[in-house]
Amino acid sequence: MHPMTLIGSLKIKNKRVPGSVISVEDIASWVASKAGLSYQHIDPLKLEVHSITSLNLPLAYIERFNILPVEVTDDKVVIATAEPFVDDWMKELSQVLKRKIERVIVSPLDIKRYRQEFFALAASVKGATDSDGRNSSARMSDFEQLVTLGRAGKLDASDQHVVHIVDWLLQYAFDQRASDIHLEPRRENGNIRFRIDGVLHHIYQVPLNVMTAVVSRIKVLGRMDVAEKRRPQDGRLKTVTPHGEEVELRLSTMPTTFGEKLVMRIFDPETLKKSFQELGFSAEELKIWRGMVERPHGIILVTGPTGSGKTTTLYSTLKHITRPDLNVCTIEDPIEIVDPNLNQMQVQPSIDVTFSSGVRTLLRQDPDIIMVGEIRDLET
Repeated sequence: MHPMTLIGSLKIKNKRVPGSVISVEDIASWVASKAGLSYQHIDPLKLEVHSITSLNLPLAYIERFNILPVEVTDDKVVIATAEPFVDDWMKELSQVLKRKIERVIVSPLDIKRYRQEFFALAASVKGATDSDGRNSSARMSDFEQLVTLGRAGKLDASDQHVVHIVDWLLQYAFDQRASDIHLEPRRENGNIRFRIDGVLHHIYQVPLNVMTAVVSRIKVLGRMDVAEKRRPQDGRLKTVTPHGEEVELRLSTMPTTFGEKLVMRIFDPETLKKSFQELGFSAEELKIWRGMVERPHGIILVTGPTGSGKTTTLYSTLKHITRPDLNVCTIEDPIEIVDPNLNQMQVQPSIDVTFSSGVRTLLRQDPDIIMVGEIRDLET
């Protein structure tokens, strides 16, 4: 165990901040000031992971000196370390990389975590690329079959790299509390981006053939047609976070100039179960909203950008106004939460159950309240 981590685990009281303890980050910052170096908290969303791993530094070398590249430019590489008084590697590394080396002090916990995540992912991407000894399109046509064989233990080990990339993407997205994952093909590479707090962040860049394999893997999990790449498709899958929480991902593909683009929208059912009072309204706003939704007639439009809380607001409101003497009907795509107190209808275009036809059906069901998930066309 690193000395900073050991001291941090003792939970020593911080006299400067009553009621708190000295953290590993506090210790690292203090050590940096004594060594005359800068302290930095590693923000994974600000790291150009592809540039860092493209340095091709051996993982054994990184682990030996307990370092991690965090910034790469044409003439400089910034190296994070938790060993401020060990610098015998700097001259050698500068000669190998042919760039100036600059050190910053970080928490040893950050180095351990991101070293494992980034270099494990880089190894999987490289393995998936190296295993592609055939034409990319030919390998993709066999990908679904390979995954099926893999369940029986017959899958070639190299293709497990693709499975690992997908698992890493999902886990990392959950850790960063991302609302959307974008897989975007470009001319020579594929970009992976996460939307966090409404802003898209570039996460990683992979070879185009690996991106195609990853998209195919996710389409298999979402029970989508892997062979169909010309038309947009929708799918969904459920998985479990590292903390044991069940989440649902809504999948959407579209054909682009350079290949098939995939977006995964992450839904946490727990966020949709908030009570009416937990919506985040002020007392005055809550009074206005309650007055609107408790009226016996009228129409209310709930609008807003992606991730703004429209669905959460609707479910919390329906939960608040539903009573045994009311017939509350909904038409949704998809049904986010099954509520035994609601009469919920799922849109199914394949059998002509659309929002417009569903609304006509609900109007014949003697409803007191109707919730329409989306207004996509003039007829609805």
